[in-house]
Amino acid sequence: MAAAAPSKCFLVSGPPGVGKTTLIIRVLEALKHSNPALKIHGFYTREIREGSERVGFEVVSLDGRKGPLASTKTTSLESHRWPSVGRYKVDVSSFESLALPELEVKEDTDLFIIDEVGKMELFSSSFFPAVLRVLESNIPLLATVPIPKSGRDIPGGKRRLRNVNAAFSLFP
Repeated sequence: MAAAAPSKCFLVSGPPGVGKTTLIIRVLEALKHSNPALKIHGFYTREIREGSERVGFEVVSLDGRKGPLASTKTTSLESHRWPSVGRYKVDVSSFESLALPELEVKEDTDLFIIDEVGKMELFSSSFFPAVLRVLESNIPLLATVPIPKSGRDIPGGKRRLRNVNAAFSLFP
C-alpha cells in the first residue's frame, strides 16, 4: 500500500456534536467560493430532526443528492434486518448507492471529502476498501473520524474504528 504524500490527508476527529460536520461544510463552501473550478468529490452526513428530537441521519453528496443513512422511524419489514447503532437502524444499501460512487478515484479529482468514517458507514463492507483506495490515490483527503463519548461503547464499534485508525496511521 502506497502512503499518501505528506500533508495530503487531513483528519478531523472528536466526539459527537463537537462540530466536525459543520467544519467540513464550511471548508467546502469556502473552497467552492475561492476556486469554483475545483473538482471535489465525496459526501457528508447530516442529522434529521423532528422538532428538537434527532430521528436519523442522511448522507448528502457534494452535488446535493440525499439519501437515508439511519433512522429511528424506519418500520419496513426489510429494516428489521438492518444493523443498529444505538437506537438507529442503518440503511446500508441507501448509503452505498449514494456514497460509494462519490469515492471512485478519478484523475481529475482535486480533493475528496469524507464525513464520516464512523460506525454506521462501516457497516458497508465496501466502504472501508473505497476509503483505502482514496488514500492510496494520493489525492488530497479531508475526512472526519468520530471518537466515542466516554462511557459509551457499541459492540463491534471499537474493532471497526481501531481498523480505521490503523489505516489512517499509515498515511502521515
